[in-house]
Amino acid sequence: QPHVVESGGGLVQPGGSLRLSCVASGFSTRYSAVSWFRQAPGKEREEVSCIRRDDLTSYLDSVKGRFTISRDNTENTVFLQMNDLKPEDTATYICAADIGGYSCSPNFMNYWGQGALVTVSS
Repeated sequence: QPHVVESGGGLVQPGGSLRLSCVASGFSTRYSAVSWFRQAPGKEREEVSCIRRDDLTSYLDSVKGRFTISRDNTENTVFLQMNDLKPEDTATYICAADIGGYSCSPNFMNYWGQGALVTVSS
């Protein structure tokens, strides 16, 4: 069964960095749209970043300039590099993929990961 698995979460101090990985199996990330969502306790899920098959990227305003989404086609993996992390970035980060290749909306995602916990705290 096609699926995605996240890794790279953990505990980091404010100002620190983490890189999340989303490894896909059973389909190609190169021809998919892959989004990172996050959900903090007691808050609504929000879209953090997305990369489409045409390489168009998008970011949540609060992470622009700090987070970078990228793709490694040979590894069938999408990364989220997170720099200058803030306590308000604390959340479970979830990778999802749209095999149609162009939608970043959660309503069109075909596959969802289990999530990776990111905790930013001193």
